[in-house]
Amino acid sequence: MRFLLTEGADVPIERLSEENQTELTAALGSMRYIDRETLAAVLSEFAREIEAMGLTFPQGLAEALAELEGRISPQTAARLRKEAGVRQIGDPWERIRALESEKLLPLLEQESTEVAAVLLSKLPVPKAAELLGQLPGPEARRISYAVSLTGKVTPEAVDRIGLSLAAQFETEPPRAFDEDPVDRLGAILNVSSAGTRDELLTGIEEEDADFSRKLRKAIFTFVHIPARVPPVDVPKITREVEQDMLLQALSFASASDDGELAASTEFILSNISKRMAEGLREEMAELGRVKPKDGETAMNAVVAAITELQAAGELTLITEEDTEDA
Repeated sequence: MRFLLTEGADVPIERLSEENQTELTAALGSMRYIDRETLAAVLSEFAREIEAMGLTFPQGLAEALAELEGRISPQTAARLRKEAGVRQIGDPWERIRALESEKLLPLLEQESTEVAAVLLSKLPVPKAAELLGQLPGPEARRISYAVSLTGKVTPEAVDRIGLSLAAQFETEPPRAFDEDPVDRLGAILNVSSAGTRDELLTGIEEEDADFSRKLRKAIFTFVHIPARVPPVDVPKITREVEQDMLLQALSFASASDDGELAASTEFILSNISKRMAEGLREEMAELGRVKPKDGETAMNAVVAAITELQAAGELTLITEEDTEDA
C-alpha cells in the first residue's frame, strides 16, 4: 500500500471496513524500512494474485444496483433499495447533487434554516447560487447567514442530514414515463389533424385551463414555423423532407383560407435559395389542388422533420422566452 501511495495511485482505502482501515493505518505506522529484495518479492506476489483474478464482482448492493441499472425493472430496484436501507445507495450527497434545481428548491423552503445551510454548502457553487437567487430575500439572507455558522458541523451530522434528505427521494414511486404529460400529449397533437387538435384543446381547456395553457405552449404545428424556426435553418428542413411531401405541404398551405398556413409557405420559400424557391413555385402551380387529408399528412411530415432535427441537435426552436429577451 505504501508503494502504491508513493507512486501516486488512487487507492480507495475508504471502501475498506473500519476495522481494516484501522489495521492498515496501524501497520503503516509501525513499519520503518523494507529492503529492495523484500519489496520486489511482495510486489511480485501481489501482481501474481491480481493476474490470477478471472472475474470481480460489485461490492455490496449499491454497486450491484448500479451495474444492473436499466437491466432490471425500476420496481425491483426501488424495492431492493428500500429493503436494504438508504445507506446502501452510497454517498447520499452524490444523489442530492445530481438532482435538478426544481427538486432541490422545495427542500430549501421546507427544511430548517440550519439544514438548508448545510444543503447549500454541499452543492456545486453555480447550483447553490441559482437556488439562492430563487428564494425570497429574507429567507435567502437567513440561510446565507446560517452558512457562516456551519464551520463546527461534524462530518457525522452532515452525513445524517444527507441521508435524511436523500431518503425523501428514495421513497418516490418509479415513473412509467420519462417525459412530462404535457410533452407527451403535445407530441401526439403535433401530428394530429387540425380538427382533432382544436376539438381536444377546447375540451381540455374546459376541464383544466392550466394544463391546456401549458399544452398550447408545447404544441408545434405547421403554422408555428415562421415564429419558431430560425430562418437560417429552413434549408435543413427542405433537405430532410421528401420532395413530394414538401411540395404537397407548401401547395396545400398556400391555397388554404388560413392566412397563417399561407404565411408558413412564404416563410419557407423566402429562406431557401432563389432558384429552388422558383422551382417549387412552378411545381406547386402544376400540382393543382391538394386534398385536405393529403395536405395534413404532408404538413405533419414537415413538422416531424423539424422535430427530428431538433432532437438531433441540428436545429433549435425559438421559445417565448427567447422572444421576450430579444
